[in-house]
Amino acid sequence: MAKLLDKQRYKCAMGAMQTVQAISRAIPVLHSGPGCAQKLSDSIGSSGYFSPNIFPCTSINEKDVVFGGVKKLETTIENSLKVIDADFYVVLTGCIPEIVGDDTGEVVSHFEDAGKPVIYASTAGFKGNNYIGHQQIIDAITDQYLEKSEEREKGLVNIWADVPYQDLFWLGNIRELEKLVKELGLTPNTIFGYQRGIDNINKIPKAEFNLLVSPWVSVENMKKMEKKLGIPYLHYPTLPIGAFETTKFLREVGKFAGVDEEKVENIINKHENYYYYLIERYADLFLETRVMAKQFSVVADAQYTLGITKFLVNDLGLVPAKQFVTDDTPKAFQEQIKEEFERLNYGLKAEVRFETDGYKIQNEIREHDYHGYPLILGSYYEKEIAEEMSGHYLNISWPVQDKVVLDDFYVGYTGGIRLIEDIYSVAVQRWN
Repeated sequence: MAKLLDKQRYKCAMGAMQTVQAISRAIPVLHSGPGCAQKLSDSIGSSGYFSPNIFPCTSINEKDVVFGGVKKLETTIENSLKVIDADFYVVLTGCIPEIVGDDTGEVVSHFEDAGKPVIYASTAGFKGNNYIGHQQIIDAITDQYLEKSEEREKGLVNIWADVPYQDLFWLGNIRELEKLVKELGLTPNTIFGYQRGIDNINKIPKAEFNLLVSPWVSVENMKKMEKKLGIPYLHYPTLPIGAFETTKFLREVGKFAGVDEEKVENIINKHENYYYYLIERYADLFLETRVMAKQFSVVADAQYTLGITKFLVNDLGLVPAKQFVTDDTPKAFQEQIKEEFERLNYGLKAEVRFETDGYKIQNEIREHDYHGYPLILGSYYEKEIAEEMSGHYLNISWPVQDKVVLDDFYVGYTGGIRLIEDIYSVAVQRWN
């Protein structure tokens, strides 16, 4: 019997066209039916040099289903190279060409001497969601474009975090990770966002190591790069938000990179002194028990549910209720992530549920006794249940309907302070 999924929190694999869009001057070339780009793009924040409305597309139809769409794909790539001024062309395949068996790889191979790189990634919707599609893009770059380098640039570190655009704060977060790594005396290299493009992709093989900040997304990408390019990797599973986790992050990265311990501690002391100065100024508000909810739930992908849960417990001393991970985390990673929710300060553990169905999530929130009004951080879908329970609510995960984020972020010491500002700005409105 068909299963209904209420309030889906992700897109199909072809949603990874936004991963390509996040690379400056890279353009997705869609081999799919008409309308995919329009349906998979976000309504705000996705315009720019290239936007989904102008992504080249084969717009395959019934005739192509019968006779194949490879000729149309060939002319679409050919014309894209002629009229679109890009540095990097990534062909993404949708459901129909994959079902009828179009050999996209063979067509793309005709453009090896095009003067600009053309690669392809298999992103049919039935192969998974856009988290999986994102990994397919990184794999395609590794398999089809990058070559092993014998040259290593001292201190160069490739930084990988979660999925651009799916993560509302992706741009600000990755820039803040760059700043933290740079403070350690290392040279960060990222491929997403402003002025990060083909030149940064070309630097990848020269890095001393890859730094992955994500519970599970791109772990397999790191293994592939280690095998093909000989780049070792450090996997840090928790998005570092606030002082406790960011300090731990700096120590771990510093140790892996061989940075002098005294230097690392000096950086930490400088940040922590200012962080706790700010906290101290508002201690009267934080200690006023009626302002904040007694328990909280986070409803988001693994990255935010884990990162924010650790922050609210370890830095703010709040008590976790049940937490919800909504990104359809592969089973192979679920146990490892569950263990992270049991490594909280003060002997606390958080129960975590891997659930993609919004109806079930809302029922579980409704049935839980929060000993008063709850604090709920989640997608726009959680606004309804938060209002029903007279709770505090903050929209921190996709879909986002009530917030505009240009380069705001929650990563690091500064990101933790910004999250406190957002949460308590909501909380104090109850009393004013």
